[in-house]
Amino acid sequence: MAKKITTQELRAKIDSGKKDYYLVDVLMQNSFEAKHITTAVNVPYEVGFLKEFEAKVHAPKNAFIIVYCASSGCQLSHMAAANLEEADYTNVYHYVDGLAGWQNAGYAFEGQN
Repeated sequence: MAKKITTQELRAKIDSGKKDYYLVDVLMQNSFEAKHITTAVNVPYEVGFLKEFEAKVHAPKNAFIIVYCASSGCQLSHMAAANLEEADYTNVYHYVDGLAGWQNAGYAFEGQN
């Protein structure tokens, strides 16, 4: 099971300025375009997720990968994390609170909104 990362830990990771992680938004493209967490790439969780992830992200199997979706009630990121682990990615983190947790903490988004 993927490890969990908190809002504060994710914020610290982003604020560090180091690009030693991959932040993956698994919502549909229109949601991503409307708002997403800075530094995130969009790989919607749907049929072919793993293939799309590997084509877009090019992460080594031991990379620090963080996946998120809308909120703690959204299961897409949980399923995406499980898929990545099944594909032998060994350092997968699940940002359970997602966009809702980020917003509740008062942090800004990138996107059209």
